[in-house]
Amino acid sequence: MLTIGLNGNFSPGNSDIVPGLREYMYHDAAAALVRDGVLLAAVEEERINRIKHTTKFPVNALRACLDIADVSPADIDAVGYYFPEQYLDFMLNGLYIDNPTVPARYSRQLVKDRLSEGLGWDLPDDKLFFVSHHRAHAISGFTRSGMEDALVVVLDGMGEDSSGTVFGAVDGRLDVLSKLPMQNSLGLVYMGATRHLGFRFGDEYKVMGLAPYGDPGVYRAVFESMYALGPDGDYAFPGHALNMDYVGGVFFAHGLPPRRATDPVEQRHKDFAAGLQETLERIVLHVMGHWGRTTRHTRLVFSGGVAHNCSLNGAVLRSGLFSEVFVHPASHDAGTAEGAALLAQESLGATVRLKERLRSASVGPALGSTRAVEEKLASWCGSVDVERPADVVETTARLLADGAVVGWAQGRSEFGPRALGNRSILADPRPAANRTRINAMIKKRESFRPFAPMVVPEAARTYFELPDTAANYDFMSFVVRVRPEHRETLGAVTHVDGTARIQIVDPEVDERVHRLVTRFGALTGTPVLLNTSMNNNAEPIVQSVEDAVTCLLTTELDCLVVDDFVVRRRPGYMDALDDLVPALRPVTKLTRNTRAGRAGENVVSHEIVLDYAGGPRAAVSPELFALLEQADGVRTLGSLASGTGGTTQRMRSELHGLWQQRFFTLAPAAVSPTGHSRVGAAEALARR
Repeated sequence: MLTIGLNGNFSPGNSDIVPGLREYMYHDAAAALVRDGVLLAAVEEERINRIKHTTKFPVNALRACLDIADVSPADIDAVGYYFPEQYLDFMLNGLYIDNPTVPARYSRQLVKDRLSEGLGWDLPDDKLFFVSHHRAHAISGFTRSGMEDALVVVLDGMGEDSSGTVFGAVDGRLDVLSKLPMQNSLGLVYMGATRHLGFRFGDEYKVMGLAPYGDPGVYRAVFESMYALGPDGDYAFPGHALNMDYVGGVFFAHGLPPRRATDPVEQRHKDFAAGLQETLERIVLHVMGHWGRTTRHTRLVFSGGVAHNCSLNGAVLRSGLFSEVFVHPASHDAGTAEGAALLAQESLGATVRLKERLRSASVGPALGSTRAVEEKLASWCGSVDVERPADVVETTARLLADGAVVGWAQGRSEFGPRALGNRSILADPRPAANRTRINAMIKKRESFRPFAPMVVPEAARTYFELPDTAANYDFMSFVVRVRPEHRETLGAVTHVDGTARIQIVDPEVDERVHRLVTRFGALTGTPVLLNTSMNNNAEPIVQSVEDAVTCLLTTELDCLVVDDFVVRRRPGYMDALDDLVPALRPVTKLTRNTRAGRAGENVVSHEIVLDYAGGPRAAVSPELFALLEQADGVRTLGSLASGTGGTTQRMRSELHGLWQQRFFTLAPAAVSPTGHSRVGAAEALARR
C-alpha cells in the first residue's frame, strides 16, 4: 500500500491564501511517501521553494517524493492531511471573515485544487483522509522508534483540541491517556517568550542557545508565579498561555520590557532565557515522571515541536526516568506529514508496525549521479574551479586539518531541521575561534549560537558524558556534557556551560562521513568534527548542487565538496556574474514608492520584497531595479545590461549583496529548466 502525507496550509507558490497570513499559520510544510509502513521519501517544502519554515501547500515536496520513488499519482492509494477536516474549515472561516473579498473554499476542495493545479491530479474524495494532529506526531515517532511498547508524549503549540497529548503504546496500539489543555501550551509559552526576547517565530532554538549564558535564579520567582504543578502530572498557567503576550506582560510588569530585534542582547535577556528553559524542563519532567510511574513504561517516545529542544531532551536523559528515549529527527510539524501517511494507511485497514529503529534521516532528494553532478558543476565554470581528487575523503580530511571551513554535500538530503552530514558545513572543532568565524563570516548569525560535534561511536564516551539512559544519537537531538578534560580541546563545539549537542556517526548509517571523521582524527588526534547546516542566515538548508554552489559564492566558505568533487571560487568570480542568469522567485516583488519631497517634488524609491509573512525587503538602486524588471530567467546579467552601458563593479556588488539575501536566483545560462547542463563537463572546461 502506497500513501502520501501532507502538512502545511493551502497557499499556492506565489501568494498566500489570504493577505497578511501569519508566518506560524500551518508552518514547516512537508510531504512524505510511505509504502507498507516503510518511509520511502520525505522532504520539507522549504528545501525547494527556499522559504524558511514555509507555510505553503507542499506541492514541490510532493512532486519530489513521487520522483524519488519513481511513482505517479495514479499509484497512490490514499492521501493523508495532518489536521481534521472540520478543524481546518473552522480556521478557514475565520480567515474568510477577516478577508470578505476572498472566495470561500474549504479544505477538501483546496487540497484537490492544489493537487490539480500542481500535478494534474484529480484526487477522488474517497482517497483523501484528514487525521488527528497529535496522533500524526505520535505515530511517526512511535513507528520509527523500533519499540513495541512505550510512553509516547507529544508537546507543541497546539493540536486541534489540546497543547499536548500523552499516549500509552502497547502491542503497537496508541491509546490516549491524557490531553493537556490548550491554555497550558508549553509551545506557545516558549514562542511568546521568544518574541519578548526580540526574536521571530522559528527562533526558539536561539533562546535555547542563549539560556546557558544566564542565571536561572534571577527570574525564578517570576516564572514560578506564572504556573502551578498539580497532582497526576497536571500543571496550569493561570494567565492563559494562549495569549501570545502572556509571558511578556508578566515580565514587563516586573521591569523587563520587550527587547527589539535591533537592541543588544544583555545579561538580563540571558537570565530570562535561562529561567524560561529551567521552567520548561521542570514542567515537562513533572508530566513525564507522573505518566512513566503510572503506566510503568520504561521507554519514551517524544515528539512535537517541543521535542526539538535538545537541552530539554538532555535533561530527560539525565533524569533517569526512562531506560531508553527516542526522538524523531522531524518531530516538528513536518514530521506529521509522515504521520498522516501512516494514518491514511490505517484508514484503509492496514496496520504496519516496524521493529527496526530509524537510523538515517537521509530520505530527501539526491544530488544526482556523479556524472550529473559533474555536468552541473561544469556549467558554473566561469565562477568556480572544480577538481576530482583520487580520494575525496582524504583530501577533505586534510583540508579540515589545515583549518579550512568546508561545505559538504552528499547523496540524499536529510528530513528535519538538522544537517547530519549530507548538507553540512564542517570544520575543525578544536579552535574556539572557529565558532566566532563561522557564526560571523559564513552563517551571519548571533555569536552566542553553538555548533554541534559529530563523533565516531568508538570515541563518543572518551569525549562526552553519555547518560545511562539509552538514546538515538543519530540525529543531533540531545545535549550532553563534554568531559571536563576535553572542553578546552573541543573549543569550537563546547557551549559555555560545558555541553554539546552530539551526533554519533555510525559506519552502518553513513560510511563516508564516518571515514571522514576517522581520518581527521588520525591526522589531528581528535576524531570529532564541527557540524552545522549548510546555509546562510537568509535561507533554509541547501538542497541541490545549485544551492550548494550559491552558498559557496555568497559566503566565506573556503571550499565546497560535492559528491566526489572539490569546488573553489575562481579569482575574479564577481566579474563572472555577468555570465549568470538572474531570475525572480515566485514570491519576489519589485515595487516603486512615490512620496512628496520637502520642496513638493515627487521622490521615487525602489524596493525588492519577498512577499510572504515575515519576508524581507531591501532598497534597490534605480539602475539595478530597471535591470531586474527585465529579468526573464533566460538572458544573462551582461545581456540585460548591454543596452544601458553594461554592468559596473558597483552594480555587481549591489547585485551580489541582494543575492546573498536570496531575493532572486543567479544560475548559469548553460543550465536547462531541469537543472541539467546543456553542455558536457569536458566541453565546458575546455572553453576556459
